[in-house]
Amino acid sequence: MADIAEQLASVHRDIGHRRIPAGDGHSVRLRRGYQASLEEVWAALTDVDQISRWFLPVTGEVHRGGAFAFEGNLRGTVLRCEPMRLFTLAMVIGDSPASEVDVRLSDGTGETIIELEHTATVDQRFWAEFGPGATGVGWDLALLGLHLHLRNEAIVTANPKAGQHSPEFTSLTVFSSQAWGATLLAAGASAAEVATVVEHTAALYAPPATMFATRNWMRASRAAFLRHLVPAPEVESSDGD
Repeated sequence: MADIAEQLASVHRDIGHRRIPAGDGHSVRLRRGYQASLEEVWAALTDVDQISRWFLPVTGEVHRGGAFAFEGNLRGTVLRCEPMRLFTLAMVIGDSPASEVDVRLSDGTGETIIELEHTATVDQRFWAEFGPGATGVGWDLALLGLHLHLRNEAIVTANPKAGQHSPEFTSLTVFSSQAWGATLLAAGASAAEVATVVEHTAALYAPPATMFATRNWMRASRAAFLRHLVPAPEVESSDGD
C-alpha cells in the first residue's frame, strides 16, 4: 500500500469556479504524471476496450459529437477532441444537470502528464457538507485505477469481497478525503468546515456496513475502483516428515 499512498500524494489538487451551460459550477482539478508514453495514456483514455478494463464498461464513440454511456447512470457526449492533446466531455450523472470534464495531456520529464478538471453545478448545502471531495475522491480513485491499468497491477487484499469495507479501500478514501480537505483549507475554508467535509466525504465513499452511497458518481467511481482489488495468493502449506 505504500506505493498506492505515494501515488495519491503525488497528485496536485486545486479547486475553483467556472461557468458551464448548466450554470455557475464548482471545479475540482487534478494533475499527475504517469510512467507511460503519451500514446499509451491517450489510448487508455479513449479506447473503449481499455476504458472498460480500468474504469467501467462503456459503449459509444470517442470523437467530437460522439455519444457514450457507461454501465449504470453515467452518459454524455464528446464536445471537443484533439487527438493526443485534449478532450472535453459533457457528462450526465443520473438525473443531475450536465457537468463538464476537461482532460489535457502533455509530455513531462520521462512521463505523461494528465490535467483533469471536472466542473458541476452543486447544491450549496451539499457543498457545505461534502466540499470538493465528493467529486474529487472519485477522480482520485479513477486516476489511480488508470495507473494500475498502465502498470498491469492490482491491489492485493485479504478479502476482496469486503469491497468498500476492506481496510485497503477505506484507507485510500480517508487519505483522499483529507487531501481534498487540505485543498479546501488552502482555498480559505475554516478548520471546522474542513473537518466536517473530510469526515462526511470519507463516510460517503466507504460508509459503515449499514450505509450505501446514494450519489451516482460515488457509486460509479467506487464500483470501478473496487475491480482493482484482488485476493492475496494462497500460500501452499508443506507437511514436514
